[in-house]
Amino acid sequence: MATSGPGATNLVTAIADAKLDSIPMLCITGQVPTGAIGSDAFQETPMVEICRGITKHHYLVTDIADLPRIMKEAFHVAMSGRPGPVLVDMPKDVQLSDLAIDMDPPMDLPGYDASTPTVPPETIRQIAAAIRMARRPVIYSGGGIVMGEAAEELRTLIAKTGIPTVTTLMGLGSVEPDNPYSLDWLGMHGAAYANYAVRDCDLLIALGVRFDDRVTGKVEAFAKDAKIIHVDIDASELNKNKQAHIPVRGDVKQVLTELNRIVQKPDISDWQKHCTELKAKYPLKYDTEFDGILQQHAIRTLSDLTADRETYISVGVGQHQMWAAQFYKFRQPRTWMSSSGLGTMGFGLPAAMGVQAAHPGALVIDIDGDGSFQMNIQELATCFCEELPVKILLLNNQHLGMVVQWEDRFMERNRAHTYLGPIHHDEAKGKSSADRFEYATDRYPNFVEIAKGYGCGAATVKRKADLEGALKEMIDS
Repeated sequence: MATSGPGATNLVTAIADAKLDSIPMLCITGQVPTGAIGSDAFQETPMVEICRGITKHHYLVTDIADLPRIMKEAFHVAMSGRPGPVLVDMPKDVQLSDLAIDMDPPMDLPGYDASTPTVPPETIRQIAAAIRMARRPVIYSGGGIVMGEAAEELRTLIAKTGIPTVTTLMGLGSVEPDNPYSLDWLGMHGAAYANYAVRDCDLLIALGVRFDDRVTGKVEAFAKDAKIIHVDIDASELNKNKQAHIPVRGDVKQVLTELNRIVQKPDISDWQKHCTELKAKYPLKYDTEFDGILQQHAIRTLSDLTADRETYISVGVGQHQMWAAQFYKFRQPRTWMSSSGLGTMGFGLPAAMGVQAAHPGALVIDIDGDGSFQMNIQELATCFCEELPVKILLLNNQHLGMVVQWEDRFMERNRAHTYLGPIHHDEAKGKSSADRFEYATDRYPNFVEIAKGYGCGAATVKRKADLEGALKEMIDS
């Protein structure tokens, strides 16, 4: 819920985020009285027009008699088919009205059919035949597997066929990281071995994915020698970015359930061996000899410490997000909260708060960067007031690290407002000479003091030897 005007426009980024990641969300915004709409009244913004392209559906309520139908439709649209955000804009006079009306009216949604067609047996047999004939198959698992509650069916398919499997960023947790056929996640920041396997495959089984540009790169060169099977609940995704040889509109859980009944293990022992060798040859690695705390080391240590607990991880956006995806082991779906399609800095802390409210007994940790954390640092007050014991692992390198990475690779190390300290420091402008940003000993701002001001416990850790003890203290706090 948000107020009219600035409250509503502040919600726009969250709505766009939900649209791109297919999150069912019902947004109720305030609006000026119906008689004042269009008069540039105080705190008037045309929310329906602003959000037209980033919602699944939207309403401006002008008659309280319509409200029960609208709310019923809003929930149905948000949660059915491919989920997404729905906006209900509520003028003040409608909010304050009172009327005896039918609270369960029929819905009126002409043209909207969210029923998912049953995939015919012949199509399932086609998929099974393609798998049987393949010699270098790869499963490409996306967020649709998680949202479709199909992770168990996917794991069954992998166990039956032994097909090497890659996931997207949104598909993390759908495959156990210690599964011998897991190739982790692919794409721009994913594992090299995952990308090489997809490059060389002869059959790509795409399940609940959108062939995003961060995964494909140059789309015509992506899996260019492969036959492609694409299963998605949203017909508009089929053949949108990449032509599929077998496009299948359907519920991925139903498709996998039926496929698992008839699928046969293909003859792919050489391919399995090749993928295992790729994984050994191009591992995700970092400098383990460095005596400071690298972000990857901090995340891997946290992963080891929390392996046996019910743990949920949220992240902001940037290097820490990618390293969390690489080095934290997600064993179950829905334990990874990431702004994936929109890449919204500031996502980590509010997302962690929502998860903590939903799972009060679980351990919820926001792995965040100093740039992202400051986008919504004021939510520490909400954590304190609502008694939400969210933990925050703040990986502070005094920079907008991912943009710095691009500056270093492509812009001759020229800094353009990516150093988050005072402008009189050498690092703030021109070409950087810093190696690991090691000279920034006095980090700005002082996050420990800020956290304490909000009533939260906090500590700074700089020595590698102190890291594990500090993480245990945070977890137990």
